[in-house]
Amino acid sequence: MSKFQSLVLLTHSLSLAEKKAFRMRSMRNKAKSDYIILYDIIEKNRELPSSVLLTEFLKQRPGVSVDTTIKYLYELLLDSMLDLKKEQDSFYFLFNKILKAKILYEKSLFDECFGLLRDCIEQAGKYENFYALLLAERLELDYLLALNFPNLSEKSLLKKQFQLNEALKYVRKINEQSSLYENLKHRIVYKGHARSQKQKDELNDLVFSEISIVASQNLDNFEISKLHQLFQSNYLISVGDYKSALNSYIELNLLFEANKHLWSNPPVYYLHTLEGVLESLRGIQNYEGMAYFIKQLKAIDSQSAAFRINLTCITYLYELFPFLDRGDFASSIALMNSYKSSLYDKLFTLNRARQAELCLYTSLIYFGNAEYHNAHKFLNQIILRGKNYYFLPLYRTIRLVNLMILYKLGDFDLIKYEIRSMKRDLTDTAKGYKIEHFLFRFLSKQLPAVALKRHQLLEKTLIEFDEIRQDVFERQILRIFDFTVWVESLLRKLPLGEVLHTQMNADNLPQNHE
Repeated sequence: MSKFQSLVLLTHSLSLAEKKAFRMRSMRNKAKSDYIILYDIIEKNRELPSSVLLTEFLKQRPGVSVDTTIKYLYELLLDSMLDLKKEQDSFYFLFNKILKAKILYEKSLFDECFGLLRDCIEQAGKYENFYALLLAERLELDYLLALNFPNLSEKSLLKKQFQLNEALKYVRKINEQSSLYENLKHRIVYKGHARSQKQKDELNDLVFSEISIVASQNLDNFEISKLHQLFQSNYLISVGDYKSALNSYIELNLLFEANKHLWSNPPVYYLHTLEGVLESLRGIQNYEGMAYFIKQLKAIDSQSAAFRINLTCITYLYELFPFLDRGDFASSIALMNSYKSSLYDKLFTLNRARQAELCLYTSLIYFGNAEYHNAHKFLNQIILRGKNYYFLPLYRTIRLVNLMILYKLGDFDLIKYEIRSMKRDLTDTAKGYKIEHFLFRFLSKQLPAVALKRHQLLEKTLIEFDEIRQDVFERQILRIFDFTVWVESLLRKLPLGEVLHTQMNADNLPQNHE
């Protein structure tokens, strides 16, 4: 990405407060400088491509040094955003104090330097920012050493050293806990949720390590407790234990609610927590219980454009799932249309995993409404960029939905090609879900002759589906979309929405009444 493209993206991501802070800084220069003109062109023409914006700037300021102007404006925007962050975020606030203390020391204002460091150490302890605490305490000892420990007893020196070592221990423990959580998330992202007992057992190394770490440390610390609960709940979801995951996420939510002063900005982990609660509630079909946590999502405020669009996407999806899972495709369409400007027009500003998720569920909405060309068009936005999305576990589900769409479009040759391609990707049959293998067999062999033996096939299929639906690992993929219901709708010659609604009522899970 060129420097100018980065500048355009940065400008368009500014919040109202950040724009105001930039304008205030720019007012110091009374003349309308080149960088102000460039900023105005970018800010007022959001729909124009970068090349057109640059041409317009050169038209207004011929002969100007473009690279210098771009670089200056870019740095000025970052500086104005940093000034604003120092007033809003304890992380920026603390490290700004450390930088000021370094300047004061260099100017020989030692009392002022140590006063600022002591204040920083106190605030870092309050906000449990052990990285800032460690740095501030280390600087204090370095400066005291350089000044030959003025008016400092050995007892006081030992106390400061002890406090620094305690901070170092916390940093190490947080890093150990973070590493396990990162490894777990990496396996979930690249390998997907556990599809067999063998794959569940492959997570045991992380589980045992996590248990060992937790047993050896104090969970009164917010950061360590947060990472422990995130690990536990993500593990439980990855193996399909949604009820236990929900309990873990609720504990984590209570932890966050009790420690709002320790939230990061933007509150990424809090968002992960709410998403986990909602995913668990969906997993046990407790849709009524989702309303409160969706309200919590909507109450989150952030200046980060990337965070806000991700938040909007998550909010939309969990508002959608109760309609989609019950086969209410008319309500799904209405909800989708209400998010056109706030979400769909900004689709490619989402990260790739979210893009794939949004396109998949949008395609299912169109599919349920028998708008098969629209369903195919939306899903193709991911399939035609396969190299960028292939690593996502969700990509396999996208290809299964694509098979459904191709069947409705009557493209049977492409179905055969796609099935052969997907089978090649599943060289180890243990990696595949039972429903995947069923669909390959059904679409390529059984479905072409379904008119001749519909009732016999339905009876046999329903028996097989009972086994698939009871398998905790199969429910990992059926949670995304129940392919068994689609096959049943074909064999019964009933609308998909009607069969989904009937299946939902038939499940009648006890969790709904708890």
